[in-house]
Amino acid sequence: MTMGKGCMTASKYFLFFFNLIFFLFGAVIVGFGFWILLDNQTFIVALKNSTDVKLACYILIGVGTFPILISFFGCLGAIYEVRSLLSLYFSVILLILITQFAAGALIYFQKDVVNEQISKVITKVLDKYSGNSSITEQAWDFIQTNMECCGWIDRTDWSGNMVIVNSSQLLFPCSCQNISLISGNFSDSGFCEAKTPDWPVYDVGCAASVERWLLTNIGVVLGICLGVTLLELLGMILSICLCRNVHMEDYTKVPKY
Repeated sequence: MTMGKGCMTASKYFLFFFNLIFFLFGAVIVGFGFWILLDNQTFIVALKNSTDVKLACYILIGVGTFPILISFFGCLGAIYEVRSLLSLYFSVILLILITQFAAGALIYFQKDVVNEQISKVITKVLDKYSGNSSITEQAWDFIQTNMECCGWIDRTDWSGNMVIVNSSQLLFPCSCQNISLISGNFSDSGFCEAKTPDWPVYDVGCAASVERWLLTNIGVVLGICLGVTLLELLGMILSICLCRNVHMEDYTKVPKY
């Protein structure tokens, strides 16, 4: 009996520790959502003007708030050994796990649609680019300069830019210019004048650069996803074991205040 109680106590505090991690995970997601929504300094600004991106921010905040609340109930169920809360906690974690797999499958099979939507957002940003160094324009200049790319798919994405179309000069975005093809000082924002119709810019689009970055860091991304999944499975196992022990040893007591 003593060993059984010891195992139950260990399970209880392991579950509490797991929920603490789950709480922090939710807080990180909420913080990330607010960062995208409020950020005015990095390349995220280039996408933030889209209604879809703002909606995604609110979804992130909502998704992050959910595990915070669930981890709170899990902590109560573990510390006070409330069987109903433990059962609810197990059911919700199972639902989250199923939802994650469904969402991942949906994104995988609809990746062309996702890429198309991103391309539309970027095209609007490039068409409205005026060279006035607004926050959005600075963000896109930052992307093209540091990732050594031009446009989202390729340089032709800039063909609809109103400044370039209406200018009598051969203008091109300075942040696109291939530094290996020029000499002397160069600007990384606004528009530059080309000497020939063939712009001295990078041939690759930023979509390919982003894809290369993802492939380079795929191990980290998959590791994070696997770690989160294992934590959820661990929480489910601990909650159901603790729930069974509470039922068997008649510990189902709701604390009175």
